Amino acid sequence: MAVASKVGIRGIDTTAYLVKDVERAKKFYVDLLGFEPTLDFRPIGVEWTFPNDTTFTIVNPPNASWEKGSGIHFNVEDINASIAACKAQGVAFADDAKVYETPGCFLAFGLDTEGNEFILHELKSR
Repeated sequence: MAVASKVGIRGIDTTAYLVKDVERAKKFYVDLLGFEPTLDFRPIGVEWTFPNDTTFTIVNPPNASWEKGSGIHFNVEDINASIAACKAQGVAFADDAKVYETPGCFLAFGLDTEGNEFILHELKSR
């Protein structure tokens, strides 16, 4: 794998969403992800690091205005089972949890307590 650009970018260390209420969003993501944050820097935010060293962060920086986040894809093994588990926890979905298929994956678009959109993402076999 080639190293990106002359700037020296080697990858993505974290993806972060702005939240309105860190405590409310933390509870939502603990329930969704199934584990407590691995770094806590409240009242500003918290983050979760997964076994593959990818990191997801929620933040409410002082004097920052909230903007909707979207685009994070949470990898799941079975998208239909993950949707069912989310619905059982009361998680809202766009398009009534419709599963979209692309040549490489299946996607379903969920909504967090803050108005951010996240994607449940199941890769197809390669």
